[in-house]
Amino acid sequence: MTGAWPLLRQLSLPEWRAHPWRHAVALLAVALGVALAFSVHLINGSALSEFSAAVRAANGEPDLSLRCAVREGCADTLLDAVAAADGVSLATPVVEVDTYAFAAPGPGAAGAAPARIALQVLGIDALQIAAVAPALLPRAADGQPRTAFLDPDRIFLNPAAQQRLGAKPGDALRLQRGLGTFTLQVAGSVAAGGGPLAVIDIAGAQQHFGLMGKLTRIDLRLSAGVSSAQLLQRLALPPELTAAAADDAAQKVSSLSRAYRVNLTVLALVALFVGGFLVFSVLALSVAQRTPVFALLGVLGLGAAERRRLVLLECLLVGVAGSAVGLLMGTGMAQLALRWLAGDLGGGYFPGVAPALAFSWPAAAAFGALGIVAAMAGGWVPARQAAALAPAQALKGLGGTTGPAPSRWRPVLLLGAGALLALLPPIGGLPLAAYASVAALLLGGIACVPLAVDALLALLHPRRSALLLLAVERARHESATATVAVAGVVASLSLAVALTVMVSSFREGVSQWLDSVLPADLYARTAASSATADQAFLPPAFVEAAAAVPGVARVQGLRVRPISLSPDQPSVSLIARPLDQPAQQLPMVEPPRPLVAGEIGAYVSEAMVTLYGAEPGSRLRLPIGASSGVEVRVLGVWRDYARQFGAVAIDQADYRRLTGDTRINDLALWLAREAPVAEVQTALRALAPDPALIEFAVPAQIRAMSLAIFDRSFAVTRYLQALAIGIGLFGIAASFSAQVLARRREFGLLAHLGFTRRQVIGVVAGEGAAWTAAGALVGLALGLLVSVVLVHVVNPQSFHWTMEMVLPWGRLAALCAAVLAAGSVTAAVSARAAASGDAVLAVKEDW
Repeated sequence: MTGAWPLLRQLSLPEWRAHPWRHAVALLAVALGVALAFSVHLINGSALSEFSAAVRAANGEPDLSLRCAVREGCADTLLDAVAAADGVSLATPVVEVDTYAFAAPGPGAAGAAPARIALQVLGIDALQIAAVAPALLPRAADGQPRTAFLDPDRIFLNPAAQQRLGAKPGDALRLQRGLGTFTLQVAGSVAAGGGPLAVIDIAGAQQHFGLMGKLTRIDLRLSAGVSSAQLLQRLALPPELTAAAADDAAQKVSSLSRAYRVNLTVLALVALFVGGFLVFSVLALSVAQRTPVFALLGVLGLGAAERRRLVLLECLLVGVAGSAVGLLMGTGMAQLALRWLAGDLGGGYFPGVAPALAFSWPAAAAFGALGIVAAMAGGWVPARQAAALAPAQALKGLGGTTGPAPSRWRPVLLLGAGALLALLPPIGGLPLAAYASVAALLLGGIACVPLAVDALLALLHPRRSALLLLAVERARHESATATVAVAGVVASLSLAVALTVMVSSFREGVSQWLDSVLPADLYARTAASSATADQAFLPPAFVEAAAAVPGVARVQGLRVRPISLSPDQPSVSLIARPLDQPAQQLPMVEPPRPLVAGEIGAYVSEAMVTLYGAEPGSRLRLPIGASSGVEVRVLGVWRDYARQFGAVAIDQADYRRLTGDTRINDLALWLAREAPVAEVQTALRALAPDPALIEFAVPAQIRAMSLAIFDRSFAVTRYLQALAIGIGLFGIAASFSAQVLARRREFGLLAHLGFTRRQVIGVVAGEGAAWTAAGALVGLALGLLVSVVLVHVVNPQSFHWTMEMVLPWGRLAALCAAVLAAGSVTAAVSARAAASGDAVLAVKEDW
C-alpha cells in the first residue's frame, strides 16, 4: 500500500482537480446516505432515552412493583397484607392518573381559551416515596407550609409541567375530570424529568379523581438477601395484583417504537445503498477516462494488483471523507429535528418529549464504517476493470477489458433465495429475513440485466436501417457490459417503484379504512388519547341530552380504554360499542362467527392474532370487571390501522354489565337531513359546564388530518424516491460516458467509413435506448417484486396489519418513461463529445 501513495498523488489528485464536481457528487452521495441514517438513529435514540428516563423517574427504582390487574385499581386494603409480608422492608402505594390541566394564558392572549395540556398525576405517600423514587419527593416552595405535601388540595409540578402550563408556586391550577374541572394550588416542585408530571398526596388523588379506597400499584423495597422470586413465592399474589420488574416499563417503551425505529433506519440506509451505485458510476467513468494512462503504466510494469489497489484507495478516501461529512451533517440534522419536531419523526411514539441530543460514538463509528463499505463496494467493479486491462489492446483503443460471459444461474439463485427468505417468520419481532430478501432480489435483478438485454434484442430484427441494425448488433454484442452500464438504473428504479407501490397501497388502505370507520355526520370527544380516557370523558347525562338536541337523529357512544394483557407488551385498546351487526359496524377481514348463547363475544384487530394468538374461535381473558378478569370468545378479526399493538371490541351492553362503567369517550352523531352542523355544535357545547372541553370534527376533517399525519410519516420516502431516481439518472450519464470514452477510436473508424457525426450519435443513442429499456423493464419488474415483500411481509411483520397492494400504473409508467428518455438522451449527449473530434486524429495511433 505504501507504493500506492505516490501513484495516488501523481495520478488521482490531477484527476480530482480536473473533475472536482464529479467526485464531489460521489462524496456527497455517501455523505447524504450516512447523514440520513445517522440522524434518524440519533433522533430516535435521544427521544427513546429521554422518554425512558421520564418513565423511570415516574416509576422510581423499586425492587419490585405490584400492579393492579384492572385499570380501575384495586382495594387499598391490599397494602397492609403486602407490607406485613416476610421479606418486605417497605411498601408504598401509588395512584396513577392521566388527565388534562389548563395552561395560564400567555402574554397578549387575553380572552383566548386556555390550552389543555396532558398531565400525568401521581398520588403518593410523601413520607415513604424517597426510598423508592427520590425524584418524586415534593419540595415545598418558599412561603408554603412545610407540611404542604400532606394537603390533598396542593399539587407539585415537575419542570416540564411548570413550563408548559406557565404555573408557579401559589397559582391555582385547573384539572379536568369528565366534563368538569376542579382547582388545586401549586405548592412546589418535583425533580422528575420527562413530560408534564404532577405529584399530589395519595388521599387527594383518590378524592379528586373518583378513586376512593383504590390504588393502582404498590412499590416494594425488599429486605437484604431476599429476591423478587423468593418474595413472590411467599406472597402467593391474589388475582388482583401482578408483579412487574423495575425495568419492565422502560422495556415496554422500547418495544412500543422498535419496529418503527428499525424500519426508518433501514429506509434511511437505502440512500447509502444507492449512493454506492453513484460511487460506482463516477469511478467507472474515471477509470474509462484514464484507460490510456493505466495501459501505459501496465506496459511499463505496473501490475494488475497495483492498479486495483490504486482505485480501491481512491474509493477509501471518498468513503472516509464522505462518512466524516455525513456524520457532521447527520448530527446537525438531528439537532435541528429535535428542536423543531421534539424527537417525533411522525410515528407519534414519544408525545410530550423534547429531548436533548444524545451523541453516540459507537453509533458514529458504525455508520461511518457503513459509508466506507458502501464506497468500497461501489468501486469494486471499476477496480477490477482497471486490474483486468489488456494494456496493448487498450493503447490501441480496442477496448480495455473483456468481461466473462454472464452467468445464467446467479440471478436464478439470488431471486430464489429472495423468495425463500420472504417466507421466513420475523426474527426477534423484526422482519430481518424480509430485509435480506429485498437485498437478494435487488442483486438478482441486477444480475438479470444481460439476460434481459439479450431477450429484448432477440425480438428486434431491423433490416431496412443500417444504423438501427448496427446499434442493435452492437448492443447485443456488448450485453455483458450492460450490467455495468445500467445497474444503477435497475437499483434506483426498482427502489423507487417499490416505495411508490408501498406508500400508495398503505395510503389507499388507510383511506378505505377511514371511510368504513367514519359513518356518522359529526363526532364529539373530550379526550384526545386513550391514556386520558378514564378522566376526560362524556358522562351519560350529556349523551342523553345530546340525543335530544334539535337536528340530531341518533347518537352512538364509544368507550375506549387501555388494558394490559401481557407484562412485556404495550397496552391493548379495549373498545366498547354497540355491536349488534359487527359485519357492518367493523371493517372485518372475513365474516365473523356467530355468537354462542351464554358467551361474551369479542372482535380483535389483526395485531391481536399476531401478538397473542387470538384466532377466531379462541378464548381471551380481559382484565375488566371482576378481579380475575373475564373470559371472552374471539368471533372475528377486523382491520385497524390506528393501534399497532392491538385492539379488542366488545358489545357495549356486555361491557357495562361487567364493569358498571357508563363513561363515553367518543360520540358519533347522525344528523337529520339538512340540519346545520354549526348550530348542532353550538347546542351541544351549551350542554357542557365548560364548552371548551368538547372537540368536534366532521368526517372530512378527520380524514384530512389522518392522511396529513400519514403523509408526514412517509415524507422520508419521497426524499428517498427523488434521491434514487437522481442517482440513477446520473449513473446513466456516467456509465455511458465511460463506455463512449473507451470507444473513441471505434467512432473514428466509423467516421472513416463514411458515417456522419449525427449517425454516430444515433447509433449510440440506439444502444442507450436498448440498454435503458431493458434496465427499465427489469427495474419495473424487480420493483414490483420488492413491493410485494414490503407490502405483504415487512409491513405485517413490523406493524401487525395487512393491506391490499395498489399499483399506481400512471406514476409507474411515468417513472419508466423518464428513465428511458433520460438514458437515450444522456447516451446521445455522451457520444456527441466523442464524435465531435477529428476522425483522423481519433485513429492516428493505429497507423
